[in-house]
Amino acid sequence: MDVTARTYRMPLPRLTLSPGAGHGPLDGAWWPRCDALELELPALVGSLDPGLGTVTRVTVDTAAWPDAPRTVLAPGHAIEVALTDVDVEAHAITLDCGTVGRRQLLVIPPGESVAAATWLLTVAADPRNALNAPHMLALAESGFDDEADRRRDGGPGIW
Repeated sequence: MDVTARTYRMPLPRLTLSPGAGHGPLDGAWWPRCDALELELPALVGSLDPGLGTVTRVTVDTAAWPDAPRTVLAPGHAIEVALTDVDVEAHAITLDCGTVGRRQLLVIPPGESVAAATWLLTVAADPRNALNAPHMLALAESGFDDEADRRRDGGPGIW
């Protein structure tokens, strides 16, 4: 029997959370694979630690999710979807987790580069991060449009 060693590349994480809520404007980041909220939200909710509580409602940006349904079915329950056009909530999703509270996550556009998405996932979950979602995306776009910059310093700094 010929056994050949194979190297498999693990998929990049699509969700990061800060160790505790309430440290800054963001509690982490989520990088959905597409812009269909009805397809992506059940996977997001299913990947959360049960200790965060049951997600009963989400608030999303109308610009990022223009065709979002008002209700999304997740395993075991329905999630109400509220739309907002408040600038500081652009590119974010707020998860209402019942009595446990709320978590606000940066939503990384599905087509974002791997380098920028990796940086955004890391920084958004850092309790020291003081930037909101629109500012983080603007920094990522300005810092990751040049391959030489990425190799030189790993992306834009935030502190």
